[in-house]
Amino acid sequence: MTTKSGDGLSRRLNGRHIRFIALGSAIGTGLFYGSSDTIAKAGPSVLLAYLIGGAAIFFVLRALGEMAVNDPAPGSFGEYARKHLGPLAGFLTGWTYAFEMVIVCVADVTALAVYMGFWFPDVPRWIWVVLTILVIAAANLVSVRVYGELEFWFTLVKVVAIVAMILGGAAILIFGADSGSITNLWSHGGWFPNGIGGFIASFALVMFAFGGTEILGLTAAESEDPRTAMPKAVNTVPVRVLLFYVATLAIIMMLNPWNTISDSGSPFVQIFSGLGLHSAATVLNIVVVTAALSAINSDIFGAGRMIYGLARRGQAPAVMARVTRNGIPWMTVLVVAAALSLAVVLNYLLPDSAFLLIASVGTFATVWVWFMILLTHYRSRRQSPAEGLEFPVPFWPVGQILTMAFMVFIFVVMAFAEDTRLALIVGVVWLAVLCGLFWFHRRATSSTEADKSYAQN
Repeated sequence: MTTKSGDGLSRRLNGRHIRFIALGSAIGTGLFYGSSDTIAKAGPSVLLAYLIGGAAIFFVLRALGEMAVNDPAPGSFGEYARKHLGPLAGFLTGWTYAFEMVIVCVADVTALAVYMGFWFPDVPRWIWVVLTILVIAAANLVSVRVYGELEFWFTLVKVVAIVAMILGGAAILIFGADSGSITNLWSHGGWFPNGIGGFIASFALVMFAFGGTEILGLTAAESEDPRTAMPKAVNTVPVRVLLFYVATLAIIMMLNPWNTISDSGSPFVQIFSGLGLHSAATVLNIVVVTAALSAINSDIFGAGRMIYGLARRGQAPAVMARVTRNGIPWMTVLVVAAALSLAVVLNYLLPDSAFLLIASVGTFATVWVWFMILLTHYRSRRQSPAEGLEFPVPFWPVGQILTMAFMVFIFVVMAFAEDTRLALIVGVVWLAVLCGLFWFHRRATSSTEADKSYAQN
């Protein structure tokens, strides 16, 4: 039997689902495909970049966790921004997150199309994009528990594969005669082969890789017990993600020098193919396809639930608040799936450069949302005392202030890096358009209310 909350959504996600949903969204395209680009920019120093980025994400999730435990509301951090920063902040945060999820999902389906080229090099990429969107959208329309179970198994495959890859790579390093060495981390130009500039430039894609972890906040409204599940997920997910990223990329760069890793596919598959383990490369390609499907599954869920929250507070068309008997906001799922047609167009027109462009735009949206989460939390703490909080953030307020400064630093990096500057411009234009739409919506709403008042009098 479906249990529904007062907001119409069903509460059928348990702690296992929530932990794996967050893992599934974060461990995907950024690790299995985008990591080759970060390695190319920073070399071995990318490991330090992931450590710094992971620490920042921990503070973002702790801030979100504190608010979600106290108020597991539909729309999550979009609703919190509205409460503590005002209607415009809620509007910008909610729609930018939905935009982020669509853009990230476009990146994920783009990467999946690249992976499928490993087996079917002559099939156009856009065909795989269309098939993927249809299948995952259908799964999201069944029930939230089906979504949760699907995400659990997708993510379990990824986690098992990553652990096996780390252990297998370590065994090759220890027992293999000429199959790599730890010295590869510093023997090909040192730890910073492209200088501090390359290290700093890598942060844009490094932060993109962690995008999606904030989906934890959206699961709270459909959790069976958010006050128990959220703290466990928030405390464990960043550590696991960090372990997987740093350990995995270290193994990859020890097996093969960083400057021999191509950006034409997943570095996981390249490494094992280069070692002559072609059957292992095939298995790993199955894993990275599963990883992309997992991330796409979470992306559609996240965008749909955020738009649902926006609709409930009058900042999106009312039709978006409609739910099925199973508590699924069906219209938002369909709208997000339709928006993903952008991926079909990009993969048709720009098959070779689509991923980097999409990832750069996604980075802006992701970092903006994280900054707004931190700012919202900072304001909420200033407005009310910390006494009675069930899950307070550590190192308050120094940790929050430093993390907000780090997010500003990422925007500066994007402004100075040639391949991400366009994405920053797109992001600024997006925010300007949203401000215009918000102003138009407020004016139209005020006029309507004035007309009703005049008619009643």
